[in-house]
Amino acid sequence: MSDTKVTWLTQDAYNRLKHELDELIEQRPVIAAKINDSREEGDLKENGGYHAAREEQGQHEARIRHLQELLRAAKVGEAPANDGIAEPGKILTVRYEGDDEDEQFLLATREEGAQGELDVYSPESPLGKALHGAKEGETREYALPNGSLQKVTLVKAVPYTGN
Repeated sequence: MSDTKVTWLTQDAYNRLKHELDELIEQRPVIAAKINDSREEGDLKENGGYHAAREEQGQHEARIRHLQELLRAAKVGEAPANDGIAEPGKILTVRYEGDDEDEQFLLATREEGAQGELDVYSPESPLGKALHGAKEGETREYALPNGSLQKVTLVKAVPYTGN
């Protein structure tokens, strides 16, 4: 498994996601009962409650599958080394070419940074892929949605502590 595929999670984030998964699994019988109750209301073609319950079940199951996969592949606990290299689990300070101010963001999954103040960029995003493995002071470039290239310099990379 490459570093960009690993989901680095603090113990707190892992526990929060595991708790959400457990609650979703506990809700399965409630949603199934709602579907059964709605099914008994008559013609399924015109039964809005039935279709809404089925839609809810589909979203619910998709989130369960997502969390199961995320937690199965998660790397929990150890923060990456404080070595100035951009990698998942680090707060990156960058400066875009033509910009006078630095910007900070967390290179990680949305789940890891879900309760933080920082913006979160996925290691799979164009910016995340461009910066992965960069050393402090190094300039990289990546393609913007309009096709032009954006240069970005890694100013600093420090481990995310979850605080």
